[in-house]
This record gives sequence, structure tokens and C-alpha cells, in this order.
Amino acid sequence: MSLKVTFSDIQKAAQVIENVTHRTPLEASHTASSMLGASCYFKLENLQKTGSFKIRGAYNKIHSLSAEHKKKGVIASSAGNHAQGVARSAQLQGVRATIVMPKGASLVKAQATQSYGAQVIFHGDSVDEAILYAKDLAKDQGLTFLHPYADPWVIAGQGTIGLECYNQLPEVDTIIVPIGGGGLISGIATAIKHLKPHCRILGVVSDCTPGMKLLKEKITQTHQTEQDQKTQPTHHANFCVTIADGIAVKKPSQEIFEHFIDPYVDHIASVSDEEIAEAIVFAMERMKIVIEGSGAAPLAAALHGKLKLGNHNIFILSGGNIDLNLMAKIIQKFQLRHGRIAEVGISVSDLPGSLNSITHLIAQSGANILDVRHDRLSSDLGLRETRIFITMETKDALHTKEIVEDLRRKGFSVVKDKNH
Repeated sequence: MSLKVTFSDIQKAAQVIENVTHRTPLEASHTASSMLGASCYFKLENLQKTGSFKIRGAYNKIHSLSAEHKKKGVIASSAGNHAQGVARSAQLQGVRATIVMPKGASLVKAQATQSYGAQVIFHGDSVDEAILYAKDLAKDQGLTFLHPYADPWVIAGQGTIGLECYNQLPEVDTIIVPIGGGGLISGIATAIKHLKPHCRILGVVSDCTPGMKLLKEKITQTHQTEQDQKTQPTHHANFCVTIADGIAVKKPSQEIFEHFIDPYVDHIASVSDEEIAEAIVFAMERMKIVIEGSGAAPLAAALHGKLKLGNHNIFILSGGNIDLNLMAKIIQKFQLRHGRIAEVGISVSDLPGSLNSITHLIAQSGANILDVRHDRLSSDLGLRETRIFITMETKDALHTKEIVEDLRRKGFSVVKDKNH
């Protein structure tokens, strides 16, 4: 199958999906613009139906099938967003859908996929194993396998985001897009480079799966002198588990790279899980937006100085399907890292009223007590002593230090003072 996609293909896709998808908002952020020193706008695909951009390409692909293929049904493999996009698109068009998920896939995402009418099969320990099984089922049962990104109809569907971005902000000069398999950035770049050739397209990958970035750097280096090449840092693929599972594609498509990434994408940056987590919290706390790891990658790259921004920048926040348990862990680790949660150990006489006086002082300081526990058995404690451990939520590390100093001024013996 040829991966050739034209601007006309994207225009046709826009007509196909017009009445079944949202024309998602493009929102400016004063906070982000002030921090980054440039006008920043955010394309909120986290508010798209099924919670991500995937429904655009999936619906366009299923719509392109013949009546015979629709009657037999479709099959896809995914641990998350592609599964839900295919399931809902098939449901809307009266097509039977089967989704193969790896055994470790999120049950919440599996239930969401089932709620759209798809049959969910769990198979294999990885997405790769699930894909192989899905392809076997497709062959045995005459189903149409829907590839998550290496398909011209899918790419054209994702390209409708580029059309919307241009119509919503004609003066845009830089668009920042997460890269997994490359379908999203391929479609957006095809549309934008046709409408505004000098608009820069910047990609962001996870440093756990930097395949597209490495390919881009290799091509760039071939245009440099031998001396320049010697000064380039050496990059090694460091595949690992990442919170940006939506862009965790280990082996990049050479076809996608040659047809779209190489000619249309100006630069690719990589971000770590820690940087992505910071961006997720920033978006939620300062912008009141909930995004998943892959959707946060473009913002993470900008917040950590990985990109050269333009005057009018659009960040593609590709999805918002984040697991609540993961979100809770990200928030807690963020608070710990920034000194917003701290634990102090205070040795006091084991008498009534000791705890009350300590908690009263902490409350007056503006901190919030999260947990209190007692230790009366440690060998360094006297028979009439106890050690009270208090976990508290503070403004920052400086606020914690001020509380500890205040406790000591009031005569309390603070024997432990650290981030929890």
C-alpha cells in the first residue's frame, strides 16, 4: 500500500469526519506564553471524542472500505487510544470491530473500548505480540486490519488537525507535535506545508523510543562536513517503559520517515518521563487541562528548553486518556520533588497536649497536615519520650524550612527533617 497522501486527500477526509468528530478548541495560555516568552496556543485533542485524535484517522479509514469489507468487519491491535478510536468509528458506521490488546493493557481502557461495541481479545505480553495475533485473525476471518499509523487514509484523517490549526490561527509559524508511529505529524505536516510552506513542524519523541529522532539526526549529519560529524554527540536507543505509552513505538517506519518526516519535519526533540510528568502537572495546575503522557510531550519539550519556539506556536495536545492511578502517582512525585510534601520527626515528652501544641503551630504556618504517627519504641528514646512523625503539605522547600525553624525556636527537638 502506497503511503502517498495529498492535500486533497486531507480535504476529503475533513468532509468525511465533519459531522462525527469535534472541531477541537485552540486555546491560548497566558501562563505558558509568559514562561516561554512566545505566544502559545494549545490544540485540545484531549477533548476529542474517545479522548484523543485517533478517531479522525480511524473513521476515515473505515469509511473508505467497500461494502463487502465493512460487512466482514475490522480488526485492530492497541493498548489504548487507537483501540477506542477504531471501536467508536466502527460503531458509528455499523461495522463489527475486534480489538486485540496485550494482557497487561489497562482494564479501564479495555472497558471503554467494549463500551463502544467492540469485542476485546487479550493476547500476548506486548503490543507487538498482540499485533501479530490480530493480523493472523484478520487473515483467518477475512477481517480488515487497521494499522494505527502506516495507512494513507489514517494519515489523511489525522491531517484534518492541520487544516483546523491553520483556520483557527492563520499566523501560526511553529507547530509542535508528539511522534510515535508518525501518523499524526505526517498528516499535520502534509496539510500545513501545503497551506504555509515556511511554517516549522517540530516533533517530540520519548527518550525511551527515540527512533524517529535518530533517523532524522542521521540524515542531517550526512549534509555536514566530516569534522562537524565528529563533534556530534552519539545517541543510543534506550528502549524502556514510559508513561508516554501512546508514542512508545520502538521501531520507526522507514516509509513514514522517507515520505513525511524527512521532507516536512524541521526538527525532533526528545523528552524524559520526568519532564513529561512535570508538563502533565503544569497543564493541570496552571492551565486546568488534563492530558496523558504522549499529549504532554510537546509542552514538556518547550518547558525544558528543548525547542526553539517561533512567534506563534501551536502545541498539539493529542490525548487525555490518562489512568487515574498514574495521575495520582505523578502528582505525588511532583510534590515530593518540589518540596511540597515533607516529613518532620519531633521528639517530645509523652504527655497530654504535646501533639496539640505542635499541630497548632504547623496550622498557623499555613501547612496542611496529611499524616501523624508515633514512635515510642526506638532505642534512643527515653521511657517518657515519644517521637512524632508529621507528614505535611507545604508551599515549597523554603516553607518547610521556615516551619522547622519555628518549631525549634519554640523549644521542640526536630530530629528528622526531609522530603517524605
